[in-house]
Amino acid sequence: MAISLSKNSSVSLAKEAGPSGLSRIALGVGWDMAAPKGFFAKLAGGNESIDLDASCIVFDANGRVVDTVWFRKLTSDDGSIRHSGDNLTGEGDGDDETIAIDLTRLPAAAETLVLTVTSFRGQTFDKVANAFGRVIDLTSNRELARYDISESGSYTGLILASLKRSGGEWVYKAIGARAEGVQVEQLVEQSRRLI
Repeated sequence: MAISLSKNSSVSLAKEAGPSGLSRIALGVGWDMAAPKGFFAKLAGGNESIDLDASCIVFDANGRVVDTVWFRKLTSDDGSIRHSGDNLTGEGDGDDETIAIDLTRLPAAAETLVLTVTSFRGQTFDKVANAFGRVIDLTSNRELARYDISESGSYTGLILASLKRSGGEWVYKAIGARAEGVQVEQLVEQSRRLI
């Protein structure tokens, strides 16, 4: 059973994966459009879709950016990180966007990976419902950890979680920090401060 995390809590993914070890994971993000409130809200755009974008920023031990993976760059320079592609609506069940990571192929300099979510059209997160981030072991196809985002608000970006090397293991931490920005590069500085 997956570990359900709250804001600022963390879990060792190696312990959750069990004796078979951990080599390939996916960071999944899902969301729905919040129901419009009130008669006039429905008239003014009740059928509007939400275009959130999951991105991954890779930092080295000194906090320098090693690489970024997002909808305009779907594969890391070394090929160890792959984005599923841009979902423009958030429609459907399950993960709307995923970022697959081959932990065995990550460069040695990759110390921390930060998962961010931004609203490409500048819609705020008060228009988002049922948002979550999760980690899946791709070998067993088992969910290891999940972070349900319960906060809504008038922000356009979210620093969702981090994945950090720690004593030969990978630790997933739910961050849940509000941010302003519609593309990943606008969240780099705040992400750096949080890792």
